[in-house]
Amino acid sequence: MSTPVPQTRPAPAAQQQADTAAPPAQTGTLSTVAAILRKELLIELRTLESVPGMSLFALTTFVVFHFALNRNNVDGDLAAGILWVTLLFAAMLGINRLFVADADQGGFDGFLLAPVDRSAMLLAKALALLAYLVVLEVVAVPAFALLLLGPPIGPALPGLVGVLALGDLGVAAIGTLVAAMAVRTRARDLLGPLLALPLLVPIVIGGVRASEPLLVLGHTGTPGARWLLLLGLYDLVFGLIAYALFDFLLED
Repeated sequence: MSTPVPQTRPAPAAQQQADTAAPPAQTGTLSTVAAILRKELLIELRTLESVPGMSLFALTTFVVFHFALNRNNVDGDLAAGILWVTLLFAAMLGINRLFVADADQGGFDGFLLAPVDRSAMLLAKALALLAYLVVLEVVAVPAFALLLLGPPIGPALPGLVGVLALGDLGVAAIGTLVAAMAVRTRARDLLGPLLALPLLVPIVIGGVRASEPLLVLGHTGTPGARWLLLLGLYDLVFGLIAYALFDFLLED
């Protein structure tokens, strides 16, 4: 006598629809950041839209200061002020271009449809801008020392690198946030600097005050601890603000 074969019951229609509509698993945040950052750096290497313009602006500004001041060299607070203001205005060129390709070519829409963490774009863009600033300073600081600086740059370089690193973190956080706010407006080239410059003033003040002892004749000072602390706290605050607001900026 044959044993009846049990028949499997078909899954309910609701269950089948749920299985079909299940979203794909989210891609890891670090891998998403790495992919976006690689894309940003490759685009910059191919187009050379941001870093060459930033570097050329800084070099031209130093040449203008060299002839306009009618002085053989500068040091102390004047040297620190010239360096930081020049780097700030050169950074604005990179900030204005940070999200332009995504806005013009549909990158925002594709990113919003992808199953990834939204904060990955914020981190990748900030790292890309940070890389632009590092390349800018590799070019600009030696040119500044050659054209304007009186005391030798060598003894001041270790401390100056630390101060510039703290300043770059703040510029990257604020610049990424402001660029995301301004890129979808018609006057983005004007609105970006108008929003960013007031927010970057404390970074310039802290950077100048911390760099001033390093750029005096004889290099007898060290960066002021309170100014370094100010830069660090300002970086942290605006990093958290950018993280909290970035999702809303992508959706608007």
